[in-house]
Amino acid sequence: MKTYNNIYKTDNDWKKALTPEQYNVCRLKGTETPGSGKYDKFFENGYYQCVACGNRLFDSDAKFNSGSGWPSFSDVHNRENLVFQNDSSYHMIRTEVLCSKCGSHLGHVFKDGPKPTGVRYCINSLALIFVPDK
Repeated sequence: MKTYNNIYKTDNDWKKALTPEQYNVCRLKGTETPGSGKYDKFFENGYYQCVACGNRLFDSDAKFNSGSGWPSFSDVHNRENLVFQNDSSYHMIRTEVLCSKCGSHLGHVFKDGPKPTGVRYCINSLALIFVPDK
């Protein structure tokens, strides 16, 4: 059982809580096919939270079309809601982005985003739930 910020779930608990596709991305660090995610070209007002635990991650005013095939954000809702770690998989050196509340893999962050932040959070749609403004 892995513990992350007081969330205690076994692997079987995660498999019950998530779809197989969400489990693959969030718990096994998979990725969705570029351009296949429902939030790639989605631009409504609201915010995005972690599909596994509801932690608020990104606001719609920071979302932009990077052309990468994944939802992209130039900033986070609250930096404390994310954890960053080195990822050297696939013969690349990247910075992985995880939910600080449950440890779910969200995607990666790159230093090629728009000003003023200069960063691009490249996030899997399968790791997100959109909550519209009321």
